[in-house]
Amino acid sequence: MQTFNAEKTGFRPRSDHILIATIFLLTGVGLVTLYSASYAYGERFFKQGMYFVNRQLLYALVGVVAFFVASWVNLDSVRKLVVPIVAITALLCLFALLPGIGAKKNGAARWIKIGASGTFQPSELVKLTLPFYLAHIFSKKQDRINSLVSGILPPILITVLFFILIYLQNNFSTALFLAINALVIFYLSGIWYRYFIAAAVILTPLSAYLILSKAHRISRVISYFIPDWEPQGAGYQVHSSLLSIGSGGVLGKGLGQGTRKIASVPEIQSDFIFSSFSEEAGLVGVILFYALFIVFTVQGYRAALKADDMFRRLLGCGLVTVISSQALLNIAVVSGAVPATGVPLPFFSAGGSSLIVTLLIAGIIVNISRKREASHV
Repeated sequence: MQTFNAEKTGFRPRSDHILIATIFLLTGVGLVTLYSASYAYGERFFKQGMYFVNRQLLYALVGVVAFFVASWVNLDSVRKLVVPIVAITALLCLFALLPGIGAKKNGAARWIKIGASGTFQPSELVKLTLPFYLAHIFSKKQDRINSLVSGILPPILITVLFFILIYLQNNFSTALFLAINALVIFYLSGIWYRYFIAAAVILTPLSAYLILSKAHRISRVISYFIPDWEPQGAGYQVHSSLLSIGSGGVLGKGLGQGTRKIASVPEIQSDFIFSSFSEEAGLVGVILFYALFIVFTVQGYRAALKADDMFRRLLGCGLVTVISSQALLNIAVVSGAVPATGVPLPFFSAGGSSLIVTLLIAGIIVNISRKREASHV
């Protein structure tokens, strides 16, 4: 199987240096932010201030290797393995539900045990696998894209399969996030609008039912609309986060000088790490943060839209959307703009599964960019 294609083309493909630099800047800033946000927590609970940072550095190393492999791999060769890739990802999601293999935390079965203390979260891998499958199937069936049975039904079934598997892990927010991102690829593939109307008719009441089926989801929604309803319960984390963000002012308190991160914001090293960054970097730092993500998004979409085939265009747009929309959703949660979810901040939040998959996705986006640059030489 041909894996790398640089020599076959007869020229040296050009890299998108702005995109690559932005990815590594986000990774570096994320590591520094995690160091500052997690040191006190690590010292308090693990007697080791560098506990989270040391682990994240190891994950970053694995992620960087994955990034470079993904940025040079022949996507056409990998595409031939789409069926086993989907099957393996689905099995991993299923394993997370099995006693003895899966690991639970706070009532959620989202992880697979690795060794004595390691875990892997398969739902993170779905953020790559599902867009890859959808890009493959829609580009392959462009001649019958609007046929319900042969064109629309297969991708719907795979999307629903992953939605159900992740929902059963008690991870509704990620399941819904992936479904919405899948709809973006459905839209870009060019299917009829009537299918989206049908999807809205089905998904809106279904989502409402699923939200109201769990007490903790109801509490989050009520706390969103009535912040003072449960100040020490569902609304406490977001309320504390807002105080942390507001205390940063224009210039911030400086790296390591934030105080709200010390036992004030639960899980500040994970889903709420942006509140620590905002406190220490201030408004100026937040603007620079947005600037980095905007550059990443613009360069990523630019590469995808100028790719030389439908598969790469759909895949690139889908993957850029996954990372960018996840960042926006996380910030919206941390700033109280939407009800609380468990979606991490790409490149920043503590967690090996998220960082490795994010860098793997970024590598594929660079791969698509390089393909586009090479095709115009």
